[in-house]
Amino acid sequence: MAVPEPTGAETLTPNRPPTVSAARTASPSPASGGGQPFFYGGQAVIEGVMMRGKRHYAVAVRLPTTKEILVDRGELKAPIYTNPIWKAPFVRGLALIGEQLHLGMKSLIWSANMNAGANNIEIGKKEITGSVAMAGVFALVLFIGLPLFLAGLAIQRSNSFAFVVVEGIIRVGLVLGYLAAISLLRDVRRVFQYHGAEHKTINAFESGWALDVPSVRRASTLHPRCGTGFLLVVLVVSVVVFSVVALFHPNLFWVIASRVLAIPLIAGTGFELIRFMARHRCNPIVKIALLPVLGTQKFTTREPTDDMLEVAICAFNSARQGEEETAGAAA
Repeated sequence: MAVPEPTGAETLTPNRPPTVSAARTASPSPASGGGQPFFYGGQAVIEGVMMRGKRHYAVAVRLPTTKEILVDRGELKAPIYTNPIWKAPFVRGLALIGEQLHLGMKSLIWSANMNAGANNIEIGKKEITGSVAMAGVFALVLFIGLPLFLAGLAIQRSNSFAFVVVEGIIRVGLVLGYLAAISLLRDVRRVFQYHGAEHKTINAFESGWALDVPSVRRASTLHPRCGTGFLLVVLVVSVVVFSVVALFHPNLFWVIASRVLAIPLIAGTGFELIRFMARHRCNPIVKIALLPVLGTQKFTTREPTDDMLEVAICAFNSARQGEEETAGAAA
């Protein structure tokens, strides 16, 4: 799968914030053809924020030495963004995972290299690939292998409903405990602050507020479409799916295999649920269902500083500028 091609980096000084021609009080962009609005997304990176539009993305980071804001803009040309099949219900959940593995990792690597380069440090592709591979193995062992092992110690029958419930509770506890533990690290805490800045910027935009620091500061650090909330929904859906699997009394091999083979179904269902709740967030019942989704984000968001908000606004404006340029060319 091809990754988006960057269009080059721009350097912006803190005293000259980026501007775009879009009205700062615009509502979410309308999706072409479907009638439903397109909602911007994003993620925190190292000393910065990535914002993603429908066809463009932008990553903005603040260099630690000069305090300048460096922006990398790119167009989303890969089939995962353009082929209609990836927009189909339940399939788009897999597209989200693919996006995190490609665009999310690409943005994270770029931000790491920008910050390392500012300190005259070079990070090679080999080192980055090795670190990502080790992190993947660690995640599989910690969040899939360990819950299975501990649940097996507590419940002898691995094909029972009780085993699935205990496994799910252990997995949720491990995820939340892990997030709480890493938040004690200074560098991770700064990433969580940028995560809060990303949420505040998108919340302000969706509320029709001006995209300046005073206005964005008023917005919440919590958002119903957050990936942390999506993770919680996925964990809940997995308990339901694996409970159905337990009805067939599988042996240990199929118990383990089901945890891997069911990932597409769980991700697709989880995405549809989080999407539904985000679009109906004003419904009284949905408001209650969203409470744990929003609550888990307190583990991964922190109040950002004003200079962090500047970076998030810069990333959002740059991504939106790309959307406007494409729309203007098509008009």
